[in-house]
Amino acid sequence: MKIHYKTKRHQYLAGLIIIILIYGLFYILFADRPDTLLIPRKWRHVIKFCTTCMVYLMGTYHLGKQKNNWMLCLWHLVHISLLSTITCIGIYDWIFGMVSYHVKEIAASMQEFLISPMLYIAMGILNQRLVLNLQKSSVK
Repeated sequence: MKIHYKTKRHQYLAGLIIIILIYGLFYILFADRPDTLLIPRKWRHVIKFCTTCMVYLMGTYHLGKQKNNWMLCLWHLVHISLLSTITCIGIYDWIFGMVSYHVKEIAASMQEFLISPMLYIAMGILNQRLVLNLQKSSVK
């Protein structure tokens, strides 16, 4: 299914709305529920991993349509490096047992950063500023 957007701004906003929805649903349906601890630890890992991958794929799709390679490369670099780190922590947790509280908090912070719309918004602001600066310098 191919979606056509009128402008790059509409494309960007669609990606932002989808990421906000994923983020909100994650917290409403999973993270902020008191019965989350009743879910087995391995299933919690899978849910968090899938949520992070969904945000990554939505951002990749919508930023990829912007035709700004630097933005997409930065998106990939941040997501793949942090997701790899989180995955290594998760694999250690699965194989050798629970990791320390501090390591768990670091992994949770990384996951929060990856699924929050903050990174996507920052990429949009950087892109807008860069385009404005390029337009100003070409006018001079």
